[in-house]
Amino acid sequence: MRIFLETERLLLRYAVEADADDLYRLNSDPEVMRYLTAKPATRASIESEVLPRFLVGPDGAEPRTWIAVEKASGAFLGGFALETPDDGPSDEGELGYRLRPAAWGRGYACEGARAVIAKGFTAFGLNRIWGQTMAVNLGSRRVMEKAGLTYVRTFHLEWDDPLEGTVHGEVEYAVTRAEWLGTDDRGALPGGGPGGIRA
Repeated sequence: MRIFLETERLLLRYAVEADADDLYRLNSDPEVMRYLTAKPATRASIESEVLPRFLVGPDGAEPRTWIAVEKASGAFLGGFALETPDDGPSDEGELGYRLRPAAWGRGYACEGARAVIAKGFTAFGLNRIWGQTMAVNLGSRRVMEKAGLTYVRTFHLEWDDPLEGTVHGEVEYAVTRAEWLGTDDRGALPGGGPGGIRA
């Protein structure tokens, strides 16, 4: 098992082929996908689209998508990501997280997000980290806020198959490296900057 990072309660590790079953269960769960898509994932889409992104990054680089495991039990919880979109600046990363409902409300999303953000600024040299979700997805918005991101904008996209709540738009939250370094209310990391991993 190749570990990317460790927090108080979580291990974020690189994926292996055997994770396909857990990723399928995660991405086909209607509760998990409620604000993401109207079409549940198929096993074929996991094997052809989702798992490959966990295994290899763009142009063969290290992936920036990781499996989240509960440290105490070894249970699969979901995944985190910090990817640079193809059409975006190379010094920015998009924060992503997707956890099983059994892990909700326990602070795991905040804990993992804070650790990933810290890694993005200290190890990856990013200057801005952002995340987006549906405006009505209050749970995800709270995670971003608790992880140190602040509201940037609300915007509207055109969808072929809109989800309930789409009319209210999408929201973007972000934090810059300078903002992150200048904020210490979440605890200091070695070398400066916030990044306390407790939710």
